[in-house]
Amino acid sequence: MDTLPPGNTARFAAKPLTRGGTPLSTWLAALDRNPLPPLDLSACPGLVVVAPHPDDETLGVGATAAQIAASGVDVKVVSVSDGGAADPGSTPRDRTRLEITRKRELRRSAGILGLTPPVALGLPDGDLARHEDELAESLVQILQGAAPGTWCAATWRGDGHPDHEAVGRAAATACARTGTALLEYPIWMWHWAHPFDPAVPWNRARSAPLSDRALDRKRTAVRCFRSQFSPGADGSPPVLPPFVLERLLAVGEVLFG
Repeated sequence: MDTLPPGNTARFAAKPLTRGGTPLSTWLAALDRNPLPPLDLSACPGLVVVAPHPDDETLGVGATAAQIAASGVDVKVVSVSDGGAADPGSTPRDRTRLEITRKRELRRSAGILGLTPPVALGLPDGDLARHEDELAESLVQILQGAAPGTWCAATWRGDGHPDHEAVGRAAATACARTGTALLEYPIWMWHWAHPFDPAVPWNRARSAPLSDRALDRKRTAVRCFRSQFSPGADGSPPVLPPFVLERLLAVGEVLFG
């Protein structure tokens, strides 16, 4: 296993969403000039997708999961947090309401992707680093119950968001303990990093070759997450600006193996 550099939470914090991050055109030009080697999805005998929040699984590897599931391979989604802390200024009642909404959005998205109902662990959004050992234990049990050779896909340990990095570390621990192949998918890396950024393990990067059908399913599924991508009923801006979704849909799905 590669020696991991420190996390990238400081870099993500230094580049707030209000500033737009690395332009999509920059990423597309770099990926066009230097295409990543493909990941052989046909070799996957089973997949466990671990997502810090309801929507990360769809944004990060939704089309990959849909394509693998369509081939008859079992795909299980594990949603780690309750997703209730997306709005830092919310009241306890608002948080509970958002948790319920995001679980419903996730179930609808999974159905569109052709997946079975997700497993929701219900750990506290925004505080997953404090529950890393507990999460690793839960993932060990899930992976031990999966089909032989099953892969695990989790958010990259250097993604920049504290919850994403904590989930990535817990998944890496669980995979090491169970002998499971680990793939890591970036989400916020596309915001704060840049092409050939030395903080990114490009030597391990693979691009998932995806069918138009799988990509269409992902585009439809992400629309389920209205709580994150739609303006509030009071006219407030969405939790995640439109360019976040545009960028993630355009760069395809990249995994570090």
